[in-house]
Amino acid sequence: MNYAFPPAPVITLDAMSSNPFPVRRIFCLARNYPVPGQEAVKPAEPSFFLKPPGTILQNNSVLPYPPGTDALFPEVEMVVALHKGGRNIPADKVDYDYVFGYAVGLDMTLRDALDTAIAQGLPWEKAKAFDHSSPCSAITPEFYAGNIASGKIELKVNGEVRQSGNVADMLWKIPETVHYLSTRMELFPGDLIYTGTPGLAGPVVQGDVIEATVAGLEPLIVTIG
Repeated sequence: MNYAFPPAPVITLDAMSSNPFPVRRIFCLARNYPVPGQEAVKPAEPSFFLKPPGTILQNNSVLPYPPGTDALFPEVEMVVALHKGGRNIPADKVDYDYVFGYAVGLDMTLRDALDTAIAQGLPWEKAKAFDHSSPCSAITPEFYAGNIASGKIELKVNGEVRQSGNVADMLWKIPETVHYLSTRMELFPGDLIYTGTPGLAGPVVQGDVIEATVAGLEPLIVTIG
């Protein structure tokens, strides 16, 4: 087929002992961990937003500091990769039938733009969907990692711990999140779900080295350039 111009290349992530994983969409959960110091209250529905696959940044890369901000915040998240999609997916089928594997991601955020968007009721894309805003490690397939329902999640900047928690504290768990999303839209193989972050890490600046980890998964290392 002829196109008006060459189509964009497929965005992929490495996967342990597997062919590269093609990324279709990125779903990001918001406010999916308890607020430190407050009672955990699970919302009636999860809050989520989308990022395009072109925001993926490979592991061990340099993330250029984005223009127009002085408040670049990293947010460590466990990432769920799907290799099967559909509508109205039963929650009890998700772990073994739909999850390809897990990875460590960063939801990079322009905190000043996000605060403005929240205050004014504006969309979040300016704060969330900028270039290179979705760094991600290689995917560890489910048959190596098992079904990850608990484990330490942590973010360090220049060796200093900025975020620390446990994925067991997620308010919306993976099976019910996948089920919920599939009741609102059709899911597809290649979809990624960034499952939320435990607290705020504070800003990073040029030269900072970020190390993001989830127990049992390949660490994610990103340098701010």
